[in-house]
Amino acid sequence: MYDFFYLASQSPRRHQILRDIGASFKPLDLIEGIGPEADFDESVLEGEKPLAYVSRVSMLKARAGQQHLKNNLLINAPVLSADTTVAINDVILGKPVDKEDAQHMLERLSGQTHEVISVVSMHFEDKIEQMTSVTKVTMKQLSTDEIQRYIESDEPFGKAGGYGIQGQASLFISRIEGSYSGVMGLPIFETGRLLESFGFKLS
Repeated sequence: MYDFFYLASQSPRRHQILRDIGASFKPLDLIEGIGPEADFDESVLEGEKPLAYVSRVSMLKARAGQQHLKNNLLINAPVLSADTTVAINDVILGKPVDKEDAQHMLERLSGQTHEVISVVSMHFEDKIEQMTSVTKVTMKQLSTDEIQRYIESDEPFGKAGGYGIQGQASLFISRIEGSYSGVMGLPIFETGRLLESFGFKLS
């Protein structure tokens, strides 16, 4: 039996959530992109629905993690991965590429209810399992000034949908139905169940 797992993510939010629940893990520094040096590619396929996209990318990360272990002759252990995206009316809102992109995303979410989909995967040898969290998030109507001030904080960048619920954008959220930690990027309940299915004890 293994006493730790690998996390295929450099997200500080996911690291903190796992530390908070007492999980023993080691992060893997995987490279996203489309070139030969990349470990996986997060690009959306043509016509791909949000849930199918998140499930596929989460699995890609887990498999890339297992391959990374083999390529670098690391100790074999389970790999945990997660992917989170924001979707509104079946349109996927990824990480904004610049300020204009962030503005368009926030304008689209303003005054609307959207979904945050998180899929957690775990891969070890021939065993692969996934768990899904879907949360409905309602954002208040945002003024142009609020959007601009938020963008200038740089908080929207590196976050699906152009906002982070645990930061300044918490002031924008009027209602949430589902998993708060799932909106942060790693749903605690689903992650705990997945870890337990692979033999890890968290309590």
